[in-house]
Amino acid sequence: MLALISSPAVFSLIMIIFVVGAIGSLFFHQSDRWANGWSSVFALLGTFLGIIFSLSTFMQGKELFFSFSQTSFTFLQFSLHIDMLAVFFLFAISLIGFFCSLYGFGYVKHYYGKYDIGALGFLYNILLGSLFLVVTASNALFFLIAWEMMSLASYFLVVYDRHDENNVKAGSLYLVMTYVGTAFIITFFLLAYKYTGSFQFDVIKLQSDLIPVMVQNLMFLCAMIGFGTKAGIIPFHIWLPAAHPAAPSHVSAMMSGVMIKTGIYMMIRLFLDVLAPVPLWWGETILIVGMVSSLLGVLYALTEHDIKRLLAYHSIENIGIILLGVGSAVTFYALDMKSLALLGLMAGLFHTINHAIFKSLLFLGAGSIIDQVHTKNMEEYGGLIRYMPQTALFFLIGSMAISALPPFNGFFSEWLTFQSLFQGIAALSFSLQWIFMLAAGSLAFTGGLALTCFVKAFAGIFLARPRSVEVTHAKESVLSMRIAMGGLAFLAVLFGLFAGSVTKMISTIGQNLALFEKVEPFVSVSSTQTLELTGGFALVSAPALFLFFGVIGLMIFFLVRFTVNRKQRITLGNTWDCGTPLNARMEITTTGFARSIILVFKNVLKPSIQQAVEYHDATSRYMPKSHSVTMGVGDIYLKYFYLPLQKFIHESSLRSRIIQGGNINVYISYIFVALIITLFVVL
Repeated sequence: MLALISSPAVFSLIMIIFVVGAIGSLFFHQSDRWANGWSSVFALLGTFLGIIFSLSTFMQGKELFFSFSQTSFTFLQFSLHIDMLAVFFLFAISLIGFFCSLYGFGYVKHYYGKYDIGALGFLYNILLGSLFLVVTASNALFFLIAWEMMSLASYFLVVYDRHDENNVKAGSLYLVMTYVGTAFIITFFLLAYKYTGSFQFDVIKLQSDLIPVMVQNLMFLCAMIGFGTKAGIIPFHIWLPAAHPAAPSHVSAMMSGVMIKTGIYMMIRLFLDVLAPVPLWWGETILIVGMVSSLLGVLYALTEHDIKRLLAYHSIENIGIILLGVGSAVTFYALDMKSLALLGLMAGLFHTINHAIFKSLLFLGAGSIIDQVHTKNMEEYGGLIRYMPQTALFFLIGSMAISALPPFNGFFSEWLTFQSLFQGIAALSFSLQWIFMLAAGSLAFTGGLALTCFVKAFAGIFLARPRSVEVTHAKESVLSMRIAMGGLAFLAVLFGLFAGSVTKMISTIGQNLALFEKVEPFVSVSSTQTLELTGGFALVSAPALFLFFGVIGLMIFFLVRFTVNRKQRITLGNTWDCGTPLNARMEITTTGFARSIILVFKNVLKPSIQQAVEYHDATSRYMPKSHSVTMGVGDIYLKYFYLPLQKFIHESSLRSRIIQGGNINVYISYIFVALIITLFVVL
């Protein structure tokens, strides 16, 4: 039965389901209800089959090779290779896609009568199908076709709410950065083809020793820029905080949860599978990029009061954490310490699936809030726990998971990442120890700032008093949206409770790569779900943590229950308000909460503070009518790199207009000179 499910026929069926879902959505575009229902049903069916297919393929432990068709062009083959690494990402895409599709069934209804629901369903199903192809394609040209489908579908989804000018600008920025990254990716594959004569990944892998060292280094930089742009690493991240908030919330969850992970997938595929051996500085570079991305990502998140931009910056932070694991794996691999390299890869993959779960949960929670309050500004929330208690619970679980609090899933993947960095500190030379110490320090610092940020977010959104009239009219989300959020919240708990089993499965996935064949993992898992490093360096038990916090909770409950005098008369009343009725203006805002931390890092964040004072009249300078303080933080990379670059290109373009004189003879001479230069280059 498993062999039947994990077959090319089932994978082809999944792709057909997405195609039928996309075409059917367009067919029913005149009926919002039919288009939404058709799109959601086929997206749910395709992703559900994807979950079953990936799990059965993993249990079978076999690799699948097959082609959709043969073509007369030998360099273009529509071939797929599904190994354990591809299975892992297929599972992540299917899992998140299933819950996002379920959520979208209820969420999309607020677009009825405003936009074409059929177009939304078409693009959403195309996005799902292209994600499946990206992580399974084994030919570079076929991969680029799938990559282009994924990029275009996500672009049109970003600008779907086109009545908002900011969404159109965000989509344009996303498209530009996507094609900049794609240009570097194409350069990578063209260099590989020049020296190996093939676009097939397995051929490039077998003949990678034919590629000169300097060319391999250039290919590494192209891959880091190309796939790093899609992943959102700093400084190529500027599209992400703009594009993710612009898309519909279930699409934002897909983009942040799994789409940006396709960049991580290709980095792992290329650096730990296709290109071998790798130099040491590759791993060091990835570690440094991970440090910068994680730290600056969480710092910029702290400055945000737009809930979806805040979550988008946290995606940059968590991509940085994933790269700390991947970077340590590449470093250990370069030093021929394969057992430790496997540990780093396991940490990176574990955090990849964990981030997909809790970040998708948080984006879906944000979508539910925005759907009710009609704004992304957290300063206009407050007190929503009274009106949306279930959403508040799910958002709280996601907040604790992303803050790496035990016993949720984020804690265990960050624990593995810490252990891989600690092993580098303990086992490597003095010069390399400093990089691993800085990486471990940045991870610890990032964890503390992330916790601070989500204390700010949860308190500002759900606690205290409502700060707008819309909050008082809010109500709980529809059933399908709550089931989707509840399912992801349950997975955040489940992946924490059974972190040992998940770690064991991920080690099997890592050992499937040729590099780690017959390599014993540096971490062992006992029958009690206890993770222990070789030599007893460190251990952690998920069930023990669950039991510990459960006992603490019960102790507090019984302590309160049996120490409070039940006969004591309790009177509820307002606190002393100095003669002024309590209102929302008396509570601390999210901006005020983060202000002190922003000022600590003012040399990095470069905040701007503007004060506006309004007086009753010109003579009452000591009795102001109102006093407001506005704090703004700009992106230093946008200010000091991208805007000057844009200005340089613009000015260069204006100066180059002189060559367009309108004289046909001059234009012919340009062509003649170009031909002469081309002949010299070719010959």
